[in-house]
Amino acid sequence: MNSNSTSSPSARRAPPTGSVPPQPPQPVDTASRQPSKARPQRLAWLTGLLSATLLVLNTLACFVPIVPLALLKLAVPTPAVRRRVDPWLNGIATGWISRNTRWIARLQPEIWDVRGNTDLRLDDWYLVNCNHQSWVDIFVLQRVLNKRIPLLKFFLKQQLLYVPVIGLAWWALDFPFMKRYSKAQLRRNPALGRKDQETARRACEKFKLVPTSVMVFAEGTRFSEARRQTQSSPYRNLLKPRAGALATTLNAMGTQFRSMIDATIIYPDGVPSFWHLASGRAGRIVVRIRQIPIPDDFCGGDYAGDKAFRSAFHHWLADQWQAKDREIDAVMEAQRPLNADRD
Repeated sequence: MNSNSTSSPSARRAPPTGSVPPQPPQPVDTASRQPSKARPQRLAWLTGLLSATLLVLNTLACFVPIVPLALLKLAVPTPAVRRRVDPWLNGIATGWISRNTRWIARLQPEIWDVRGNTDLRLDDWYLVNCNHQSWVDIFVLQRVLNKRIPLLKFFLKQQLLYVPVIGLAWWALDFPFMKRYSKAQLRRNPALGRKDQETARRACEKFKLVPTSVMVFAEGTRFSEARRQTQSSPYRNLLKPRAGALATTLNAMGTQFRSMIDATIIYPDGVPSFWHLASGRAGRIVVRIRQIPIPDDFCGGDYAGDKAFRSAFHHWLADQWQAKDREIDAVMEAQRPLNADRD
């Protein structure tokens, strides 16, 4: 497939890949976990302990070379230094992911069903959007996209900056830290929202220096059925997407992105925790990747001040969410006979 073709004259370079199956008539409940291969409890506990130990050791080993590079960036915060130091930092983080991927893959090599993670470039820029259900999502995305696209950079809560070891690593890697405000706080002081937008814009300016993948969970929080009902989401498997972070990122560097990578993660046996993953009891993991062209009109619009632009952006994102919702239903419907066999 030629990734430089477009579906319309006003779209970015890469076309969407794959097709979305039709929507099945009934939803599937995945709240209860059904591990694909149950391990004896004692063996699972020992496996989880070993996996967690390997993760900690890998993190500490990567932290040692990050410290002097982070101090150099802090002492000489110039674009020239960043262009030289950032590839080294990104390489350390990529090695961290690669080592994590090895033990994750060896625990349950048979559980992965991944499609669409081809026709990608390591030397380009991407905006990545994904549904969010568990912290495991991050390990899944890193395993599926590592060394296929540049290092994923997430928007993180401000409080995570103070986490020992990894907080400094995230700062050195230019992960943007955002403060979260309630709707009541924003109503009382609208300037708080503009402050976060400015933080995102500054982060995106740094991302322009070296190839980067900007990762956004558009739902803003992990999915749960209770949250879905509370917000009266029109989707069966998703929360309503929040467009602000995507719009701000596109406004800051949209013309630089090759495309948007739309990732859909599905856990047919129920949403796993990190402990399920570490102990080899994650169940099946299905990942579908599509490249979606970014309309040129969305790369410079005023999301906050232009109602027409905001409405068009919401419709564009809603179309993606409807397709994602149908895809989750179709995958779950196809997996239903396997689930029934385990009951």
